[in-house]
Parts: sequence; structure tokens; C-alpha cells
Amino acid sequence: MTDIITEKHDNVTLIKINRPEKMNSLDFASNDEMVEAWKEFDRDDTARAAVVIGVGDKAFCAGADLKTYTINFAGRPAPEFRRRYTDGPGFAGITRNMDIGKPIVAAVNGFAISGGFELALACDLRFCTPNAEFALQDVKWGFHACDGGLIRLPRIVGYGNAMEIVLSGDRIGAEHALRIGLVNRIFPPEKLLDETMKYAAMLASRAPLAQRFAKDVMVRTAAMPLDEALKFESRSFYDLGQTEDIQEGTAAFREKREAIFHAR
Repeated sequence: MTDIITEKHDNVTLIKINRPEKMNSLDFASNDEMVEAWKEFDRDDTARAAVVIGVGDKAFCAGADLKTYTINFAGRPAPEFRRRYTDGPGFAGITRNMDIGKPIVAAVNGFAISGGFELALACDLRFCTPNAEFALQDVKWGFHACDGGLIRLPRIVGYGNAMEIVLSGDRIGAEHALRIGLVNRIFPPEKLLDETMKYAAMLASRAPLAQRFAKDVMVRTAAMPLDEALKFESRSFYDLGQTEDIQEGTAAFREKREAIFHAR
């Protein structure tokens, strides 16, 4: 059985974590498969957006399979941990050292815990089911999040909300997550994947270079002073203005038709 299933639906790549018997937790081997899946998505010029989901209705991803990540359950990282995840692409492939400019949507069906939560945070948008639960439970066991949770969470939900989640280790439900801006939309379980794929298809129809440039601005200016950030945004817009896509977009607007973008 393949732990990571990749499907191509027109311009949308669907990545499935296929370890439901392990709550879709990732061991070293399945994590390496995720890394390759993301690299292939990034290389594929016809893939304009991605959706990631866990197989089954219990868990999106419950984080790391600790049997392979620790020594004798003592909490000490396995010898290859630093090489793979601190210096490498990070847990689940996109939490560190892999910058993908295309839209990525997490479809959270059930538990998104610790590393699984951090995978969802590394995505651009998060949709979930009413039974979804989110947590960084690390402080209950003597450590803290290490795959972007402490960095991305406050940027998404604000400092106070992030502190509550990080310092308590408690789970929050879907409605709470929606209220604080952690998730964008809630769908019934039977509609989650279809609705997320529809939304991803819409994203895939938009201007890919504009999306890439916009993501780059939002990520890179997060810690900049306002005046410096505004200049960076302006420079990005100027560079975007030199592309064929912006000419196609403005022509389509004048001609009252749908734009056809080629990422040039």
C-alpha cells in the first residue's frame, strides 16, 4: 500500500496521506514520499493548485509516528532527525526549506495534531469538517512545536489566540477555529473533498504569476517595517507588470472574456 497517493485532476494536484490505521501520522518513509510529492507538484507547470487531505474520516494528520522519530520513547530525536527535518524540507515536506508559490489548500477531516497541525498551517488555506480538532499538544509531553507552528500560528490567528493554543496544548474545535481565522470554511464530511477541489480548481484558473508574486510579498514582508514592506510590494507589482500574463489579463478585461494565463 502506498502511504502517499498523488492524483492529477486537470490543473489541481490532490495529495492524500494514506495511513488511516496510524491516524495518518508520518514515519520517515512516508514523510520522504510527501517531500517527493510536493517537489513534483512544484515542478509540474500544468499543476496550478494543490489539495492535501488525510484518508478516512478520523484524522487529517496526527503528526509524526513517534516509533520512528525517537529513541526508546525517551523524547530524544532519532539520529537522522536534524539532517531530514531541520536542515531538510521539514515535516510533511512543506513546513521548512521548500517555498512553493502555488496555492495549497488543506482539507482537514478530523484530527490535525502537532506536526499534522503544522502541515495545515504551512498551507495557504484550510477547510475542515465540523468534527475537526486542532492542537499543538507538545507542551503536555515536555517539548514544543518545531515545524513552523510557533512561527506561522501567530501570523494566522494573532498573538493571543496562538499563545492560548501553544501554552495549553488543548484542542480546539472547528467553530472555534473558524472564529479565530484558523480555518476559512467548514463543510459537511461528505462534501469536504468535493468543495475543496472545486475551490482549488477556481484558484488554478487565476493568474499563476500574480499568485506567486503575491504570496512572496505576504510571506517576506511579515516582519518588515511598514515603509519597507510597502516598497517591497510596489517593486513586486512593477516586476509583475513586465509579464505576458498581465497583458492577457488586461486584454481579457477590455474584451469582456475569461483570461487564459500561461505563467509568462
